[in-house]
Amino acid sequence: MSNTREDEKNPAHVFGKKEGEGSDLEHNRSDDGQVPYTGLVDQKEFGHVRRGLKARHVQFIAIGGIIGTGLFVGSGAALVRAGPLSILLAYSIVGTVVYSLMLAIGEMTTWLPVPGGLTVYAHRYLSPSWGFAMGWNYCFGAAMTVCAEVSAALLLIEYWTEDVNKAVWIIIILAVIFLLNIFVVEGYGEAEFIFASVKIITIIGLLFLAVILFFGGGPSKDRIGFRYWNNPGAMKAYLVHGNTGRFLGFLKSFVNACFAFGGSEVICVAASETLNPRRNIPKAVRRTFWRVLIFYVFGVLAIGVLVPYNDNGLTTALNNGAPGAAASPWVAAIVNAGIDALPSIINAVILTSAWSCGNSFMYASSRNLYALAITGHAPKIFAKCSKRGIPYFAVVAVFLATMLSFLLMSEKSAVVFEWFINITTVSSLFNWLTLFLATIRFRKGYLAQGVTRTDLPFQSPLMPYAAYYGCGMVAFFIPISGFDVFFPEKWSVKNFFANYSGILLFMVPFIFHKAWKRDSLTPPATMDIWTGKEEIDIYERENPPPEPKNIWEKIWFAIA
Repeated sequence: MSNTREDEKNPAHVFGKKEGEGSDLEHNRSDDGQVPYTGLVDQKEFGHVRRGLKARHVQFIAIGGIIGTGLFVGSGAALVRAGPLSILLAYSIVGTVVYSLMLAIGEMTTWLPVPGGLTVYAHRYLSPSWGFAMGWNYCFGAAMTVCAEVSAALLLIEYWTEDVNKAVWIIIILAVIFLLNIFVVEGYGEAEFIFASVKIITIIGLLFLAVILFFGGGPSKDRIGFRYWNNPGAMKAYLVHGNTGRFLGFLKSFVNACFAFGGSEVICVAASETLNPRRNIPKAVRRTFWRVLIFYVFGVLAIGVLVPYNDNGLTTALNNGAPGAAASPWVAAIVNAGIDALPSIINAVILTSAWSCGNSFMYASSRNLYALAITGHAPKIFAKCSKRGIPYFAVVAVFLATMLSFLLMSEKSAVVFEWFINITTVSSLFNWLTLFLATIRFRKGYLAQGVTRTDLPFQSPLMPYAAYYGCGMVAFFIPISGFDVFFPEKWSVKNFFANYSGILLFMVPFIFHKAWKRDSLTPPATMDIWTGKEEIDIYERENPPPEPKNIWEKIWFAIA
């Protein structure tokens, strides 16, 4: 779209600019030829993030954000609690919400792939209070997710030996994650490429194994089929008997599913550091449907077929807080089939998965802290970047926050892990809700300012209906996330706080900022959808994506 209106190129409400300064691109251009986003901080003094993530990094970050401990281990607790049909339905429904989320933020991200995008979008398209709450909620919630993954990693290590020096392993795990994030963004990208490759190979191998066992190809020659859906059954009652109990089990499965899908939006956090974002982000968004279908829908279907919800080994492991792969439904299926060598291999893969998720969430947390700094919601020091484009003060601050992992020294790792899951799941749901609302407001804004949907670099299918659907579903997930705490056998102040304190992570900063600034929703006609866009347009024109030179490159480009 050709934008000739002066007020579009130089909106008066731009962060940190006076009217008439918006097009001074040569002044803003960095030494490496990239055109960074200008916020409230002076980039000549503070530096800026840089585009270093390649297409393959983005694609594998997207995959790695979906495959995590929630699929490998968390699905086991969901299966024992609710039965195979319940978890299949819950994971499938949450999968449609995640797909809707990716479609929604895909349009915003490709229009304006600026640093701290998710927080900046809430700031611009909703209000500064939404941006403030979103940024701090995401920052702290992601840091707590790192702690959750450290807890998971400790459980996995305990699978091999009970004599685990937790303090030493916490330091080692966090140190590796910190080092992958502190030097160059390519280090984070390469690590996720390797981690995701391992997870992809493993889950595909497990799906093939599931088909073989389904038809009786295992050592026991036992053809399983859908036997366990008949006995003990497809749905298990939770808390109360009968159909009401089965329905409650189905509702509780949403909590496990939401945690499992948490972090799917990290590719849009990485948009500002991605080469050719208007080519690579849409590719990752379009493939979300197939990732959800193959890895999660087929994955939970497979474990529901192979393992009954009353499996003795799995229920014993979960009830006793058994470490690592012992609580994985995949391992239960392998043990039942009489395959001896695989459990330790699966445990090692799940360990890399926990490390991968910790790596991604430290990246996401630090970039949201950086976003808070460039929008004036956090001290400017967190906007300070190294010559390699790393906001190193933000990374160090998040690393220090993850020292809360040492809480694992005072209680059982499994108990603390469950506590971290409850907090981060609700926190993540508020992020999703904010992003759906920001997308809806973004659409109102660009239409009010004369932009049509065909002018968008990427037009997501099913929009804007997908955003309204996702918004409604997330608004439903938040209050039911801890519904069982209100039953007498589950009630305690501690359980209530553990289940719903994630709400405070969003509401406290939102109410604080709202009372302080007394702002309101930004009117669509004055919404800032332009700052940074011209810079991105120039970058995309001057840096076209490479063209494949031979058949092998064509195949690779199609994959990555």
